[in-house]
Amino acid sequence: MDTLELTKQQTKKQVTTTISGGEAVLEACLAEGVETIFGYPGGAIMPIYDALYDYKEKLKHILVRHEQGAIHAAQGFARVSGRTGVVFATSGPGATNLVTGLADAMIDSTPVVCITGQVFAHLLGTDAFQETDVINITTPVTKWNYQVTDATEIPTVLAKAFYIAGSGRPGPVLIDITKNAQIQKFEYEGYTKCDHIRSYRPKPIVRKEYVEQAAKLINEAERPFVIFGQGVILGKAEKEFKQFIEKGRHPRCLDHHGDECHSYRSSAGCRHVRYAWQLWPQCLNQ
Repeated sequence: MDTLELTKQQTKKQVTTTISGGEAVLEACLAEGVETIFGYPGGAIMPIYDALYDYKEKLKHILVRHEQGAIHAAQGFARVSGRTGVVFATSGPGATNLVTGLADAMIDSTPVVCITGQVFAHLLGTDAFQETDVINITTPVTKWNYQVTDATEIPTVLAKAFYIAGSGRPGPVLIDITKNAQIQKFEYEGYTKCDHIRSYRPKPIVRKEYVEQAAKLINEAERPFVIFGQGVILGKAEKEFKQFIEKGRHPRCLDHHGDECHSYRSSAGCRHVRYAWQLWPQCLNQ
């Protein structure tokens, strides 16, 4: 009897709804807790913006005057809120205008998910109007990027995008969605957040022997000088770092992004890296 009931449950069809690729993008944003989106519309991303009208009570869209402004605004939002910033932009010049912000987010470890429109899939590689190879352009300045040509991929791909952007060392992710995928209707089975990718390791293995070697070098240093920054914040190691500094009474210097993790001041500390370049030769020569 139990076997029969189990078989019935397994054969029972999952409840689905028919939605467009554009709606799937917005459903993913809602599932990830997104409330604010920064963007600038254009022809290749218009299906997503058309769908956004029906989500105006749930998602706040901030219209900027330039795509670079959108991604920098998303960076500021991410740094202040601790959440992933989201950006919408169109194809061609709209996508390439994001590159400076992507590079900045990559260097500063800021979690941002950029969703760009792209020409119809059958026009890829034909030099169609405002077609740009945004994937190869942004590969060096993103943690991950991916081009979606089928709407059924959107929920899974965006789940990976938000997971990669916000985990480990945070950074920017770009998802390029062709216009046919935005328009395409498909059977939507719901959204499942991603918490594991086989080929992605957000937390590197900490080898005890390396930690011991580093501790040995610090203990043997005659004039140690510490420069620290945002990594202390991202690693949630403010308490441990403070204990390390106070135990060794090391002179230290913080960069602009490290300012928040250093809640105390003393004569042994300075606030900007430019001063460090004046101090570290003294540590070597005295």
